[in-house]
Amino acid sequence: MALWLVRSGKHGEYEKRFLAEKRIFFTWEGLNRDLSPGKTREELFAILREGYPGQGEATIQHWARQAWAFVRGMQAGDWVAMPSKLSPAIHLAKVIGPYEFNPKAEDPYFHSRTVQWFALDIPRSNFDQDVLYSFGAFMTVCQITRNEAEARVKAMAQNDWKSAIRSITKPTSNAAASDETESVTWDIEEGARDEIAKLINARFKGHGLTRLVEAILKSQGYTTYRSPEGPDKGIDILAAPGALGFGQPRLCVQVKSGGGPVDSQTMNQLIGSMQNVQAAQGLLVSWDGFKQSVDKEVPVQFFRVRFWNRDDLIGQLLESYDRLDPDLRADLPLKRIWAVAATSEDDVET
Repeated sequence: MALWLVRSGKHGEYEKRFLAEKRIFFTWEGLNRDLSPGKTREELFAILREGYPGQGEATIQHWARQAWAFVRGMQAGDWVAMPSKLSPAIHLAKVIGPYEFNPKAEDPYFHSRTVQWFALDIPRSNFDQDVLYSFGAFMTVCQITRNEAEARVKAMAQNDWKSAIRSITKPTSNAAASDETESVTWDIEEGARDEIAKLINARFKGHGLTRLVEAILKSQGYTTYRSPEGPDKGIDILAAPGALGFGQPRLCVQVKSGGGPVDSQTMNQLIGSMQNVQAAQGLLVSWDGFKQSVDKEVPVQFFRVRFWNRDDLIGQLLESYDRLDPDLRADLPLKRIWAVAATSEDDVET
C-alpha cells in the first residue's frame, strides 16, 4: 500500500465537496477528456497535449506525471492525505474505487476516485516536521515516499494520531525516485508556518497560549483582563479598547490550546459568557481548529463572534509581532525574510 498526497484546489475551494461526496477529484479545469485510454505515460501525455495545445512541453510533462499517479498509480487500499486549506489539519482516506471519468460532470469534477474518509481534522501539529514538508510539495497529486512517511503515518493511526518521534529535518535529496522527489518546488511559507507552530507549542503550552492571545490583543490597542489558570467559566480574556478598557467593542475571549477541534457546545458556552459580562462580541480561539458544527455557524455568528484557528492566530501574530512586548518576542524569536514568489509557470494546479 502507498501513501498519496492529494490537494483540493489552490485555496481549498474543492475541499468540502471532496469530503461530502467521499471522492477525490483530479481538478484540472477544462479537462473533459477520458484519461483511461492512456496506457503509458506517453499516451497520457498525448491526451493532455491535445487538451492544452497552448501549454509548453515541460508543463504538460509535469501534469502528465500527476495524471498518471491519479489514473494508474493509485490502487485500492492505498491511503490519501489531503492537507486542508480551511483549517490547520490533515484529512486521511483510503482509496476504494478505480479511476472514473464523467463527461457530464461540472467542471472540474470530470475525474474522480471513490474513497473512505477515516480520519478528519487531524491537527498538523501532530505530524513530524519532515512529514509536513512532504505534505507541502507543490503538487496536486504525488506519492509520498520520503523519510518513511507511509510507515510513520500508519503508526500514528495506531497511536491515536500522535507521533513518538519529533523531527525538524529538512526534506532530503537522496530519497528514492518518485513523483514527490521530481517536484523541486515546496511551499516554503507553509513549511515556515508549521515550524512557527511547533515553537508556539513548545513555548506557550496550555494557559500560555492565552497569554500569547492577550499579547496580540494588547498590541492592537486593547486593554485586557486575563483569568488566572484553572476553571474560567468560559472566560479566558476580557478586552476593550482604550487606556482603561471602557471603549467599544467589548470582547469576551475563550482560548482552547488543544484537545482536538472544538464543537458548537464550546461556542455556545462563549456566547453565554458574553451575555453574562455584557460583551457585545466574542473571540473563540482553537489551536486545533473547529468541527463542522462550528463552521456552519460562522455566517450566523458573523456580527457577534470571530473564530481563530492555528493559522489565523499565527497570521495575527505576524501582523503584530513588531509591537509585542520584548520579553514575549524573546520567547518567540522570529525573523522576517523576503523570497521570490512562485510564478504562474511554477503553479502546478490549474
